[in-house]
Amino acid sequence: MSSRPSRIAATFERLGRAGRGGLVTYTTAGDPTLDRSAEILMALDRAGADVIEVGVPFSDPLADGPVIQRAVERALAGGTTLSRVLDMIGEIRGVVNAPIVLFSYANPIARMGFDTFAGRAAAAGVDGVLTLDLPIEEAGDFRALLEGAGLDTIFLLSPTTTEERLARAAALGSGFLYGISRLGVTGAREAVSAGARVLAARVRGVTDLPLALGFGISRPEHVAEVLGYADAAVVGSALVKVIAEHGDAGTVVPAVESYIRWLKGVEIREQAAAPEPAR
Repeated sequence: MSSRPSRIAATFERLGRAGRGGLVTYTTAGDPTLDRSAEILMALDRAGADVIEVGVPFSDPLADGPVIQRAVERALAGGTTLSRVLDMIGEIRGVVNAPIVLFSYANPIARMGFDTFAGRAAAAGVDGVLTLDLPIEEAGDFRALLEGAGLDTIFLLSPTTTEERLARAAALGSGFLYGISRLGVTGAREAVSAGARVLAARVRGVTDLPLALGFGISRPEHVAEVLGYADAAVVGSALVKVIAEHGDAGTVVPAVESYIRWLKGVEIREQAAAPEPAR
């Protein structure tokens, strides 16, 4: 493994030097098609997404709300598999500057084989992996495997994560930690949960790893609020909804790019007038 900082670490270091927070985007690979997904990922990069999360469709997405569940169904109906997702990422990696995080349940990875997956993900240019349903207590071997391939291991934290598990995630994790601001499934909300600020404070108490917070973010004011106490805001369901509204039409790519620029435009203006968040 290289001694250089990972692309994810370098991105958060750059954001810190600039005194601003980041925007992490989530889309489901294969929705509406794999070819269109490739175009969407490039559009996200052009629009200024700081980290790009690529979801691997899985038949039983327990943590996801109806918007992402329907995206997963469309992707699976189109024949999207983990192998094809990795091929797609490899094809566009050379023109996408932002770090790419693969967002998956454990089953598709286990079916491919953990060793095979780590090698193929690294070869495709994936920068980090978040496995939603892999318990922190059982993640040590997988984390070592990913580290050996030069990949960051990202862990999911929730308001009910115990102090012991939070500390273990901080010790094993790299790149950044992903915090969800509320319990339940994914989905856009009218306001950011009050639990987001509490979780951020708890994370700050145990680690200097960057923290990205998501679940419910859909508007520029949500992004600006979250960046008052976290290093990045994550937009997922609201972005997937934009994609669903356009489908495979030629308007989907400019709509995605416009939406991300809208989110980031107010973020930049509001942060310019606000003090830098304590770290």
